[in-house]
Formats: sequence, structure tokens, C-alpha cells
Amino acid sequence: MKAIERALGYSFRDPRHLQQALTHRSFGTPHNERLEFLGDSVLNCAVAQLLYQHFPDLPEGALSRLRANLVRQQALFEIAVTLHLGEHLRLGDGEVKSGGRQRPSILADALESLFGALLLDAGFTEAARVIHALYAPHIANIDPNLSAKDAKTLLQEALQSRRLPLPDYVLVGTTGDAHAQTFRIDCVIAALNIRTQGEANSRRAAEQNAAQQAYNAMNG
Repeated sequence: MKAIERALGYSFRDPRHLQQALTHRSFGTPHNERLEFLGDSVLNCAVAQLLYQHFPDLPEGALSRLRANLVRQQALFEIAVTLHLGEHLRLGDGEVKSGGRQRPSILADALESLFGALLLDAGFTEAARVIHALYAPHIANIDPNLSAKDAKTLLQEALQSRRLPLPDYVLVGTTGDAHAQTFRIDCVIAALNIRTQGEANSRRAAEQNAAQQAYNAMNG
């Protein structure tokens, strides 16, 4: 847990908050799902504050689209990877064997749980400070003229500019209970031999994740 604290730049006053944030429901209770609920709200508020300060001339609609891109599963997953979060999660044997330490949905949820744990441990100001530090490189790389558009729109415009057919979005699988399903969607651009996969708790969000990866592959 000390490694996570160093990565976050924060030492927990109550280690139980951090331990719970790192505990997946497959491991036992208390697990991190309630903290995830709390962390989602903290994240949205902190990122909104950061965008409001960084882009004083952008209207509300553009700020909302930027925030949506920054708090989606893929963005959280990428930050979780930089923190090596998967190495520190407490998972049940089944999740470990099935690759849970690298699963985007588990890592994204755990990162939100950490934000919830920070709120309980130190309050909003400190939680927002940590979130702002983690997101600073992402904010610095934003081109508001492009990033205000969602990934599917960006991908569609990029393909149209090359006179290429639009991508196909294919549902390749779902997991979880009916009230908490995870969707896996492939984005297929046959003309460019590109096939990417997005995973999220809604079909629309999974399509956006897959589209973002395809857009990155086109411009990588």
C-alpha cells in the first residue's frame, strides 16, 4: 500500500480506507463498490473544476463533453495503469486467473474507489488535489477544438476525410448480472485493417472506448 500512497502523493490517515478501495467484491467484504459510487461523484466535480479553470473561454456544452472524455472508463484505466494499480488489488482467485488485474473495468472502478477513499480520509480539497495532479498531463494535451467532440464523431470525420466507409461496431460479449453488465464492443475498420475493443458498463460507452482506440490507431 505504501507504493500506491507514493504514486498518489498522499499517505492515508486510516489505512482501512485504502485497503477497502483496493478490495474487489470477488475477494470479500468490505469491498470497494460503495467507495466507487462516492469516488465517481468526487471525480466528476474535481475534473469539472479543473476544466473550468483551464479553459475559461469554453462554453458549458464543450466543457461537459471534455469532462465525459476524461472520466470515461478508458481514461481511468490508462491512469490506473500508470499507477500500477492492478498489482495491488485484492481479488478472488477466479478474477486473478481470468486476468482481472489487467481488466479495464476493474482497474477503472478501483481508481474511482481510491478517490472515494481519499474523500473519506481527508475531505474534498485533498481528494481534488490528487485528482488534479493525476489529470494534469491529460489536460495539458487537450486540443479543445478536437476534444470537445466525442470519439465516435472524431473517428467518423477522420474516415470521411479519407473517403473511407464508416466503422462497424460489433457486440462481442457481455459479462456480469443484468443490473451490472459489462459490454465488450469491437470497432472494425476493414479498409485499414483496424480492429479495436472497448469495454464499459454501457454499450454506448464501450463503443466510445473502442472508437477512441481506433482513432488513436489511425493517427498513431
